[in-house]
Amino acid sequence: MGAIAGAWQWLTTAANWAGEKGVWHRLAEHLWLSGVCLALACLIALPVALWLGHLGRGGALAVSLSNVGRAVPTFAVLVLLTLSPLGRHGDWPTVIALVLFAVPPLLTNAYLGMREADRDVVEAARGMGMSGPQLLLRVEIPLAYPLIMTGLRSATVQVVATATLAALAGGGGLGRIITAGFGNYDTAQVVAGALLVAVLALAVEGVLVLAERLLDPMRGRRRAARGAPAARTTSRRAPARTDATGPELIRTD
Repeated sequence: MGAIAGAWQWLTTAANWAGEKGVWHRLAEHLWLSGVCLALACLIALPVALWLGHLGRGGALAVSLSNVGRAVPTFAVLVLLTLSPLGRHGDWPTVIALVLFAVPPLLTNAYLGMREADRDVVEAARGMGMSGPQLLLRVEIPLAYPLIMTGLRSATVQVVATATLAALAGGGGLGRIITAGFGNYDTAQVVAGALLVAVLALAVEGVLVLAERLLDPMRGRRRAARGAPAARTTSRRAPARTDATGPELIRTD
């Protein structure tokens, strides 16, 4: 409880939020670094996954190769890149490490979403004379949208949480608050920095969930599909009896 109380006191001190070493500046650095890494990862992974999923060839190999990256610790990649000549070029070691970390979930989920799209719908659209690009943009991607967004959310939260490692390579971000706390033997500052990263990751997750629901190109159809079973159940009910005539009584006397 002492560390939590100290972290709360640190977070509620106005001086810790101002200046180049303050929370607002570190937060801006963290968001900028995470955004750049995610943009690069999307530019690399999504076109490849969507095109291979559309063709239906080569995707399994691409997914297997990308998943190899999950077995390599991001921290180890960051250290090796920092010690290489790239370490003299600012944040490039961190950017490369985080991009490699974000590509697998983006590539895997987008490809699986394309392959799991309803083939009857795809074939019907092809039979209507749609070209390959039209089929990709107007049918397959909307059907794959939920899995694509799942991969994007997973990659985003992972990158936001892992971007704290940038501080170990001399970069900015909220990780600098944690490393500064370790350097000053200030447990309260370390806990405060960790809480800021956790809250940021949860906030980003919440924003992406809301954006996924609002931007879903098939939101209306999915909602109608969820309500269809109830409608069918109601329609199967037995018709109400309208006659008031009961069973005929037979006298036995």
